[in-house]
Amino acid sequence: MEVLQTSALPLGYVATKLPTPDSKIPHMSGQGFRDAMARVPAGVVVVSTRLGDEFRGLTASSLVSISLDPPLVLVGLERESATRTAVLETKAFNVSVLTRSQEFIADRFAGRAPAVDWRTLRHHLGKNGIPLLDGCAAWLECRLNQSHTAGDHDICIGEVEFAEIGSGDPLILWDRAFWNLH
Repeated sequence: MEVLQTSALPLGYVATKLPTPDSKIPHMSGQGFRDAMARVPAGVVVVSTRLGDEFRGLTASSLVSISLDPPLVLVGLERESATRTAVLETKAFNVSVLTRSQEFIADRFAGRAPAVDWRTLRHHLGKNGIPLLDGCAAWLECRLNQSHTAGDHDICIGEVEFAEIGSGDPLILWDRAFWNLH
């Protein structure tokens, strides 16, 4: 045991021996990191793209607005995903901001429900020819501006070329479950 004194800890705080890490974060297990990040609420979106005649998409909870001028958003895409590969190749993607009533769609695009069949999924094509899901809280059409490798994901920065507001309460992911704002 060790007694620590810092401005962030009260006098006499006693640190306990931490478990052996199984991640690259000193003094934290990989599961500990996942558990901590599960406590950060996030909006749930479907990132879609088109490669030739084929549509691709995935569920993401990492969408962040990073600039107003020019309008830029950031999304993390898993390096092994077919959607990421298509986004990097075509340099374009769309974002459909899901509503609470679209939880099943979020599960489908995350691979936790029956596979996505775009022929039976209600959608329309954006101005850029990439699909947008119907009935969403909002939609963004983006041109890939930059991408950066970040561990097992790529950070994709898109310049928003068109944005539209829909209706409905957004779907929120918090503590590994879906929520709404009410």
